[in-house]
Amino acid sequence: MLDALTLDQIRMFVTVAEAGSFRSGATRLLRAQSAVSHAIANLENQLNVSLFDRSGHRPTLTTAGLALLEDARAVLLKVDFMRARARGLVNGVEIELSLVVDTLYPLPLVADALMELRRTLPSVRLRLAVEPLGGPLQAVRDKRCDLAIMAGEDFLDPRIETEALQAVPIVAVAAASHALARRRKSLTSVDMVDHLQIVLVDPTALSEGRDFGVLSPQTMRVGTQDAKRALILAGMGWGRLPLWVVERDLADRQLVRLATAAFGPLGVAHTQTYLARRTDRALGVAAIALRDILHRAAANKLAAHNRSTAKAMGTRQTADHPGNMPNLPPKR
Repeated sequence: MLDALTLDQIRMFVTVAEAGSFRSGATRLLRAQSAVSHAIANLENQLNVSLFDRSGHRPTLTTAGLALLEDARAVLLKVDFMRARARGLVNGVEIELSLVVDTLYPLPLVADALMELRRTLPSVRLRLAVEPLGGPLQAVRDKRCDLAIMAGEDFLDPRIETEALQAVPIVAVAAASHALARRRKSLTSVDMVDHLQIVLVDPTALSEGRDFGVLSPQTMRVGTQDAKRALILAGMGWGRLPLWVVERDLADRQLVRLATAAFGPLGVAHTQTYLARRTDRALGVAAIALRDILHRAAANKLAAHNRSTAKAMGTRQTADHPGNMPNLPPKR
């Protein structure tokens, strides 16, 4: 009967298959070879199949053995996962951790952070949502997430604790074929208002009656950042997007940066991001670990930026040093 199957038998089967012989498998398991051989023979009887061909010098997996090996590995993985989750419950580790991230925040950084967390706490189920504008704050308010990453200071709440992460550069862009992209001079606000601006719509009521970074009275409102980028690439209008989203498009010259002082020097504005949580809910082990990972990533990003800035300034100072000036003819 299948009910007589044991985890011990399944683990022995997988170990022998991976080791290549009963002797090597028994050594890995710290068991007697006879005990391992007997356990696998019983497993074969219970499954009514031959898992190994023993006619040669070394046992080889049969066709049935190859097929069932993946099932056996999956069973052991599930059991190990269940044990890890049980240990987590005893130690206060959450079963699930939910994170809501503003669309402006670099998703590659989020992916790196979540992968590092999963390596440390593999039993924790992870949920990720990406929402614009007031979405992350509303998710924290509604207790739909444990942590959120918000952008800017337009959505603050005294009941929500925030911790600064890093600033994200936002650039004004248009398709290379767009009329604004063909302008050779610095653009003014007057130049921008004559053209359709693609803007994100807030899924919440938090920004009702307010616009952020909208210059043109002609707007097309979209629900996702992907839609916004696609429409800008198509030449439908211009808009502002995080630099991390459009770096490749700019490098490939599909998009052009619009240098307008209305959004900062060379059309670049830096939006500060914050990690947010409710003050009335204590963070669990996984949430604290993720918070620490995100803060480390922000610190590393800032350090890299400072090194780059210092290097650029050093290069400029070297170029401007009198000792590096070309030889000029004497004044007459």
